[in-house]
Amino acid sequence: MKVEIYSDIACPWCYVGKTRFERALTAFPQAADVEVIYRPFQLDPSAPRQPRVHRQVLAAKFGPQALAMDDRLTQLGAAEGITFDFDTVLENNSLLAHRLLRFALDEYGPEVQRRLKGRIMTGHFAEGLDIGDPAQLADAAAAVGLDRAAVTAFLAGDALRDETLADIDEAHQLGITAVPTFVFEGKWSVQGGQETSTFLQVLEQIAKETAAESQDPAVAAADACADGACEVPAADGRPSAAAN
Repeated sequence: MKVEIYSDIACPWCYVGKTRFERALTAFPQAADVEVIYRPFQLDPSAPRQPRVHRQVLAAKFGPQALAMDDRLTQLGAAEGITFDFDTVLENNSLLAHRLLRFALDEYGPEVQRRLKGRIMTGHFAEGLDIGDPAQLADAAAAVGLDRAAVTAFLAGDALRDETLADIDEAHQLGITAVPTFVFEGKWSVQGGQETSTFLQVLEQIAKETAAESQDPAVAAADACADGACEVPAADGRPSAAAN
């Protein structure tokens, strides 16, 4: 089973969704057969490359309720074993970090990319890591086993920039407007940082669906493209749930 997770590093709900999904995966009996790939998405592609203080950015957008929004996420994160320290968070354009994640996928594979995604998110939300700083990103990459010299050289140039932007554009073409969005086998999608139990149910249902398709591919193809239109339904056959 292939799972593509569209998310932005600067999105706290993406961090929650990643944590819950990975917890569900550990409880899924067929986890060894699941390939997880992180795809890029930018909530604010126009964000400047200079780091800004999160509290100030959020207050400018949402006013007095900004602090309550952060407090809610801090409490929710604590229940999930996630540390949100919004006093240290720096807002920055996430494209450079997404390029690095694409580099990790291409050069090291999905598992290393997953570890790097976790390290960058932890650094961003709990340790004041600047996701636009090549040196700090190189530190994060080295911490999960990437060659620091190779990463430093990569970040100094523009390699994979066009490919990463193309990946982001593809997400929009797929109709993805909110993150996190989890796409299973390129056909079923679930949006939002769903509960761990929900993700486990989705994994189990997709496993049944794909097993049924492999037994009767002609019937599966007819169902997927009925009435001259091919749809990408949610895992339960209904429209995808809205992201948190």
